[in-house]
Amino acid sequence: MQKVILIILCVAVLVGISAAQAGTNPTYTVAPGGTTGGIHNIDKLGAHQNGGRGCTGCHAPHSGGQGGGGNAATGAAAFADGASGNDALWGQDLTPLYGKLLAMGDNGKYVEVLPTSLTTSQPEIEGIMMCLSCHDGQVAKGGMMTGYSYEQAKGLLPANLYGPRPIPTLLGNDGSTPGNYNNDHPVGQNATLHAAGVDTHFTVTNGVYAVNAAADTATSSYTQFVANYGAPTFFSRTPPVLPTGFVSGTPTNAYLVCTTCHTPHTMYTSTASSTNKIAGLTAGTFPTYFFIAAPYNPGSLSVTNDGTKASSATQFCRQCHFSGAGGANESVGIFNVQTAF
Repeated sequence: MQKVILIILCVAVLVGISAAQAGTNPTYTVAPGGTTGGIHNIDKLGAHQNGGRGCTGCHAPHSGGQGGGGNAATGAAAFADGASGNDALWGQDLTPLYGKLLAMGDNGKYVEVLPTSLTTSQPEIEGIMMCLSCHDGQVAKGGMMTGYSYEQAKGLLPANLYGPRPIPTLLGNDGSTPGNYNNDHPVGQNATLHAAGVDTHFTVTNGVYAVNAAADTATSSYTQFVANYGAPTFFSRTPPVLPTGFVSGTPTNAYLVCTTCHTPHTMYTSTASSTNKIAGLTAGTFPTYFFIAAPYNPGSLSVTNDGTKASSATQFCRQCHFSGAGGANESVGIFNVQTAF
């Protein structure tokens, strides 16, 4: 009887400790090989609190760009866009970006020409142009942007992993002269899954992505990668964009937009679900940085830096860069290296 009472007391103490901790720090799931880390006790919008304006810094509840006082961006036709705010109540002036040509990645190998009107309803509007209306450093710079990482400015980055210089947040103008997009990750209709060589690892049915098990049976390589990390870029809210009219098949020409990798609404947490399993888990919150919409913690190896686990920051990139130079462990038959989150 005394032993039973002792067990009950121990359980009660543990429950009390858990209750005391609830509501303070997010409890990041310790997945296989995982660590608890990341940013704590900061509003999840982080930098997108927009200096205190909050949601209305991006979404004007009335009158589009005019509702936020217009835009002093170079080449802006202030208040001239009759469709301003008609999509997502967007509160920035998009006119400088209409028809803009972006030559991105590998010295401009991947070219994207942005839509010429807000009324075209193309995925590039919400997935690229709305992001660039603040993050473009050529025609849109000056709108609420300090030009370098919020996490760095606030001292929230993992210690000793980045240098002392500001990490730029204005694309196309990162301090170089005259500035270009050649050193920025490609997005747009030429930044396809086929170009990355990962299209055959997936199949799409009625617009929903799944691992192509039939193509993966020889080595189970990508299947094992998903077990060790997941594939949140494909299974979460905004997967790679399928071409107009595409319904089912191999997503050869599916392409990336900014919001394929980033979410504007959650700066430092990523959540698993039944449809977006992280390391096989159907629930749990994982640390991330830089508004990346997946587990991405460059400090995750700080306590397991012996090579037996892969950083979640590395695994995130391997979702698309699975084979070839710098590819995933699973692509060369190393199946037991799990992820440090």
